[in-house]
Amino acid sequence: MREVGERIDGLQQRDLRVRMELEQAPEVQARLAEAREVAAGAPGFMAERSTELATAALIARLETVVLEASPRNRSCVIRNRSPMSEPRPGRFPRAVVQVRLLCGQPELTAVLHSLESGSPRLFVDNLNVLSPRMGFGGIDGGAQGAGLDVTFDLYGYLQPIVAPPGAPGGNDAG
Repeated sequence: MREVGERIDGLQQRDLRVRMELEQAPEVQARLAEAREVAAGAPGFMAERSTELATAALIARLETVVLEASPRNRSCVIRNRSPMSEPRPGRFPRAVVQVRLLCGQPELTAVLHSLESGSPRLFVDNLNVLSPRMGFGGIDGGAQGAGLDVTFDLYGYLQPIVAPPGAPGGNDAG
């Protein structure tokens, strides 16, 4: 009889805990909605749903930033932009573009600042800046020696694709 009484007490305590958690559900949902609104106001992830679309968006963003820094490509020009396949698997898929620019120092600074400070968050990695080789007395044969030769990887993260719990590849364990 004691065992039954102890079991009833345990079940009543469990019932009380579950009811208290259920009472908190509306508050938790409201806080989650607030957090989602804040995250939507300053997105860290790219809006595109595929790596290919995100890569195209990266290239478009790069072209826009370079044109803003140097109208009509007078002092900054994109020499090459190559999409790269992402070899490393991770929780968050990335879109990566390998970039080569020929820029003056002020324009390069503006381009890098604009890329990394915008929204969604973009990142510059593997940055290499080479100054042109100057001949004796600073003469190098013209405009090609006027800019910096810059290469870097530009990347952004995509939202992870979340499979529903119980689905193959879903996250069943918390």
